[in-house]
Amino acid sequence: MSRSRFASYGRYTLEPVRRPCPAAEQLLSIQSPSSNAKIQEWVVAALASLQVCAAASETDGTDHMEASVIFPVYQTSAVISLKAPACILGWMSDKSVALSEILSLPELEERARECMPAMVYEYVASGAADEITLRWNREAFDRLALRPRMLAGVEEPDTSVSIFGTSLPFPILLAPTAYQKALHPDGEIATAKGAGAAGAAWVVSSASNTPIEEIAHAASAPLWFQLYFQADREFTREVVVRAVAAGCEALCLTVDTPVLGPRDRQTRARFQLPPGVETPHLSDIGTNGREILNPKRVALSWRDVEWMRSIADIPLVLKGILTGEDAKRAIDSGAQGLIVSNHGGRNLDTAPASIDALVEVVTAVDSRAPVLVDGGIRRGTDVLKALARGATAVLIGRPYCYGLSLGGALGVQRAVEILRKELEMAMVLTGRGSIGEIDQSVLWSPR
Repeated sequence: MSRSRFASYGRYTLEPVRRPCPAAEQLLSIQSPSSNAKIQEWVVAALASLQVCAAASETDGTDHMEASVIFPVYQTSAVISLKAPACILGWMSDKSVALSEILSLPELEERARECMPAMVYEYVASGAADEITLRWNREAFDRLALRPRMLAGVEEPDTSVSIFGTSLPFPILLAPTAYQKALHPDGEIATAKGAGAAGAAWVVSSASNTPIEEIAHAASAPLWFQLYFQADREFTREVVVRAVAAGCEALCLTVDTPVLGPRDRQTRARFQLPPGVETPHLSDIGTNGREILNPKRVALSWRDVEWMRSIADIPLVLKGILTGEDAKRAIDSGAQGLIVSNHGGRNLDTAPASIDALVEVVTAVDSRAPVLVDGGIRRGTDVLKALARGATAVLIGRPYCYGLSLGGALGVQRAVEILRKELEMAMVLTGRGSIGEIDQSVLWSPR
């Protein structure tokens, strides 16, 4: 094969080698004009991780094949159209999978893992310490059995809900997740577009790599804004003002992270943000140079919650509540909503599964505020079980991150669509025609 058959994409030159080989680091050689060894290391690592990355492929009628390949590489474009002899790209075509062919969120994770750089996958997938809470989040849902109902006459269930006066088409929100440009070059912009296409409300993380104003411009579904309280209180106030001005409909204050848990897998993977990627809403990282993995955080008190309520003219939601005592105190301090969460099993290991803590919190709140829950939700039946235990809605985090890494906006949209469809199926099979009809009787209890 002639060495003249190569193409340059942005800063990088991708050149086919002489023989077909399914190992990406042998399939493509990379030449970069950059002298930054760290950038080259990331690119090579991404190519080495590339396995199931072809979103689509087609022959052009010659001895070449065009493949639209998603490279999880930070500084390059999201999709690179790579032209090479069919004998080299044929293995990609054989292994490629369209997003529409992915049928479940576990499968979405499996496919994404095959193309994500190892350090990025470890960052998303890992938990704290021995990851017992991480496992419990999933296992707790599996322990709950559902009670089927026959001949209920339900064909098309109504999944709509209302939260803070906003009507949502289904009770599934996207949870705040940080550093999305580590997952896909378009980062939060892709998530905004995917959430909008699916109709899902999204809680934007204050650890985003994109300013909230740009995210809001790309969004077509409701946005909330998640906040980490900063050491600079005036900076915190400014972030809140920006979020409100951008159109965010609720403020979500994370209260469960005065210190990070021992995130051993994440630390061992040496996760870092790529060069030039910023965190515009985090002064402690953005201006003071604090490392991402530094466990120190601002220790909040209930007085800080009251102060936050005083400066926010949108509903204040506290994320990270797991006990009835804290739930009551939160409402008394001015919180207008709660998210039952153990931070995805990433902080205090052996804390209870979120779904197990939900009932205590719901009982303590006593209908005074909406209660949402996240952690371990991978199936539509999980959503149904959470609603049966009193949740107003659920949030998913890792699943849409895998969709983002695999397919950008379309991957995020696919993750939501899978879960929504499964919820509708579960409602029909348990004889529930609307969200309001879901209660404890949906869960199996021997009689």
